[in-house]
Amino acid sequence: MSTIAELTPTPLWKHFAKLCEIPRPSKHEDKVVAYIVDFAKSRGLDVKLDQIGNIIIKKPATPGMEDRKTLAMQSHVDMVPQKNADTQHDFLTDSIKPYMDGEWVTAEGTTLGADNGIGVAAILALMESTDIPHPPLEALLTIDEEAGMTGAKHLQPGHFEAELLLNLDTEDEGELYVGCAGGVDVNISLPYVAEPVKTGHQAFKLSVRGLRGGHSGLDIDKGRGNANKIANRIIDTAQQQIPALRIASLDGGSLRNAIPRESFSVVTVPEGNAELFRDIVQQSSATIKAEFDNEPKLDIALETAEIPAVVMDLATQQKLIHCIRCCPNGVERMSTALEGIADTSNNLARVVTETGESGNYQVRIQCLVRSLSDSARDEHGLNVAAAFQLAGAEASLDNAYPGWTPNMQSPLLALMKDVYKEMEGKEPEVKVIHAGLECGLLAKPYPNWDMVSFGPTIRRAHSPEERVHIQSVANFWDYFVRVVSAIPQK
Repeated sequence: MSTIAELTPTPLWKHFAKLCEIPRPSKHEDKVVAYIVDFAKSRGLDVKLDQIGNIIIKKPATPGMEDRKTLAMQSHVDMVPQKNADTQHDFLTDSIKPYMDGEWVTAEGTTLGADNGIGVAAILALMESTDIPHPPLEALLTIDEEAGMTGAKHLQPGHFEAELLLNLDTEDEGELYVGCAGGVDVNISLPYVAEPVKTGHQAFKLSVRGLRGGHSGLDIDKGRGNANKIANRIIDTAQQQIPALRIASLDGGSLRNAIPRESFSVVTVPEGNAELFRDIVQQSSATIKAEFDNEPKLDIALETAEIPAVVMDLATQQKLIHCIRCCPNGVERMSTALEGIADTSNNLARVVTETGESGNYQVRIQCLVRSLSDSARDEHGLNVAAAFQLAGAEASLDNAYPGWTPNMQSPLLALMKDVYKEMEGKEPEVKVIHAGLECGLLAKPYPNWDMVSFGPTIRRAHSPEERVHIQSVANFWDYFVRVVSAIPQK
């Protein structure tokens, strides 16, 4: 096989291969939306965009299945744009380069977009099919899920007739999801005074790279390193021995829903302390690597840099260092009702120095808090904000979205369990996920929807190591088709 489009099932993989060719980072989905609309129109399907830009496609039932319940299917068209620092790739213009690596499909130096491109491809394949029995179908392909769930938030009632909905956006074959965590962004701004670099100082660039990163919901309980925390720890350790050390710039993490894999800091120290600074970084690196034995590729490097124009004032710098140390990161609490499931967490996602439009300087921090409880979500968000407000920072909780409350008596769940048992000879696992699915938001305009989420096996989503298991995609497609064909009468 020369391309992923030739993999089985071909109807699905050919669409995923095409999606990889089309740039579709969050908030820049215009090209993929246009492609899908043209796809639907060219096949005589009923297609429209709603007022926010979600795609809605409808297809009549195959002959003999007109009396079945209408089935809605939902995936999101955007993807997380993550790449390695040494990868040359523009997510606004360049195609993803997928390739087969043994039993997996992955991409060259970037996220693959299997989250949620495989789900979109499955829906397009079913909509295009002529030989798969199915009830009346309605597809909802949402925009901007990864950066704010904008499409789901603004979905209005009246577009759909379905009572059942399949969300195709989870990442473990053989598992059915009936609930998820909600989330809220914590956006923080800490102003600082820019001061000239003192004479006789030398500049260094501290790089933290090679961390595993991953999905800030699915992987937050795995104890992975956070590049922002690690860089801050090293700088703090160094400043305790070199009080004149000053921060010139910080650039750590990239997206609020991705565990930070990389951080780049520029600092200055007196020339007479340069060797001491190198020794401190080397010793700290050895200590941190020993602690994070689950991060075998962690790389902490120090190199000389050009003297920056300005550095951060000392008082703010010390406050910032202490705030980042105090900021909760990782799992705050495990669920007491659902064994092995994180209840509440925070991802210290982004730390970056910026120059504002009026020439003012600030440190911008972004966090994403998740929780199975909306009240605990908001409470932990306030805790995270308070860690920075004590230092005089401005902080706000924005973009909150609800969790999805499980319904263990769901008729759709019962049907899907029966189909799975008939296929595999065993029960599927029924779970709640500590990640944000759009189902909680979709329930607001469509409270009658009976929803279940499932998908193929995807690993390392939201990181350049994202990959999807080839055989699991075939199993997922087979299961999807069987469920669709088994939808009961009205």
